Amino acid sequence: MGFIWMQLDQNLFKLDSRGSLIVPTTGSRNAGRGQAFDAGYKIKSVKVLSGPTNNVATDVKFLVEDTRMQVFLPKELAANGAVLKLKIEYSFISPDYGSDRMGILKTKNGKVFTIAQWYPRMCVFDDINGWNTIPYTGPGEFYLEYGDFDISITADAKDIVVCSGELQNPQEVYTAEQQKRWAQAAQSEKTVLIRSAAEVTDPKSRPSGKAELTWHFKLKSARDASWAASSAFVIDAAKMDLPSNKKSLAISAYPVESDTLSNGNGWRRSTEFVKKSIEYNSAKWFEFPYPAATAVAGNVGGMEYPGIVFCGARSSGRGLWSVNDHEFGHTWFPMIVGSNERLYGWMDEGFNTFINTLSTASFNNGEFKNTRPTDMHQIGNAYTRPGMEPIITSGADNLKEVNNGTLLYSKPSAGLVLLREQVLGPERFDFAFKTYINRWAFKHPTPDDFFRTMENAAGESLQWFWRGWFANNWRLDVSVRGVKYVDSTDFSKGAFITLDNLEKMAMPVILEIKMKSGKTERIKLPVEIWERNVFWTFKYPSTEEIDSITYDPDKVLPDFNPANNVWTKPAK
Repeated sequence: MGFIWMQLDQNLFKLDSRGSLIVPTTGSRNAGRGQAFDAGYKIKSVKVLSGPTNNVATDVKFLVEDTRMQVFLPKELAANGAVLKLKIEYSFISPDYGSDRMGILKTKNGKVFTIAQWYPRMCVFDDINGWNTIPYTGPGEFYLEYGDFDISITADAKDIVVCSGELQNPQEVYTAEQQKRWAQAAQSEKTVLIRSAAEVTDPKSRPSGKAELTWHFKLKSARDASWAASSAFVIDAAKMDLPSNKKSLAISAYPVESDTLSNGNGWRRSTEFVKKSIEYNSAKWFEFPYPAATAVAGNVGGMEYPGIVFCGARSSGRGLWSVNDHEFGHTWFPMIVGSNERLYGWMDEGFNTFINTLSTASFNNGEFKNTRPTDMHQIGNAYTRPGMEPIITSGADNLKEVNNGTLLYSKPSAGLVLLREQVLGPERFDFAFKTYINRWAFKHPTPDDFFRTMENAAGESLQWFWRGWFANNWRLDVSVRGVKYVDSTDFSKGAFITLDNLEKMAMPVILEIKMKSGKTERIKLPVEIWERNVFWTFKYPSTEEIDSITYDPDKVLPDFNPANNVWTKPAK
């Protein structure tokens, strides 16, 4: 290997970057990048370190191309364990609003800096594509390798810094009283205030005697690290109860303006939300791997990083639960299961949206659970409308941005709910999904790895399902054609019922059959009836005349045309 590739995501904010030049003037989440400022990385030098103590630094050639940097090595790396050590001197200026992933929020007590994509990151070299060098243009997210982080951040003494990982030197950056409160929080099921809203403007809430303080954090086996800093932070925390009893804290950092939103339903509940969300998913799927989980209130609507997330400072109640639950749900996808977000955003956003349905139903006896019944007929019509791209479209950049919410988030999630509730059943599905997470933890699965793992663990061929819902934008339209009795004078001898599949999607069949007496019965037919047929006739052991037959009476299948779902006995 004679060269490597690195990601320079801050270069997105240059006015002449590819991403800036392709943002539409309206209707884009990635708008707001057009302000002129000295954006992007300033790379002063790239050096290779060598020698017994890394004391020899050799300048090497590098080439910057938009959001990527190619580094040419003085000699090729050997196979089977060669080591490369780089020292990069660089700087950049943070945008005020960084594509809804980072930025600077002004509050009455100081600015809140949420800092992400802040260092040159290694591109992934995998066994599918080799170097993954798709440029960062905004809509597509990230594909990152795993490693250990040792981070030191020097800031004004008035500022509090929170970061991915575990703080190594609390005695140097917090007061003696705050350290006692941290110790209480580490043992507390309830939220403990480390610095209250009343203390934010009190100089005694920060260590005295120094103009600057250096914060030291460590994080292991993570794909990234991010941080935030502000003199305006209220800080609170509580312990999280993990299956192995490993030590980990839920933490929230927010300005006083976020403290009492919605009659106390604002950010003072954030730590409660973080704690319960992570505890649920840790018990259900795979244990939370980091020593802390910090939610930061800023001007970012919602963005996830290992052990830290940035959420809207004005979120409260159901909205705050949802954004905290979703962003920390990303711990499992893609922080633990390291899928390629740049190509397959649905493998993290969609899977995460799915697990959010379960954690939300569980939280506080369903406090924020959607109690309205889901109408998959309406959803199926919306999700499979003509012109919609398939979920498996390579890269979020290749989707119409107006369809991102559907194709990356809600349609994949609805597909997994459908697979869990109507095809496999919760027990089989949950075992298979947990197997996928555990099998691919800290690795890089592709869509086929997910599909095959689910099939292997559930013991079911699901190619028809993947093909219809994920690989194609097929529609489901099943109609009840009619009834013919074996003996038209004796209804007790049975009836032949005929169904038509008028579109390409296949699904199992659920029928409700209502007799003349008012008696009703549910029957189910397997999806295999559509393997070789576009219509299906089966014998039903009727004991009396049939009044009506309803296909999918509970609206749990994505049939987009319910007008032909009911057959009723012809009037005589």
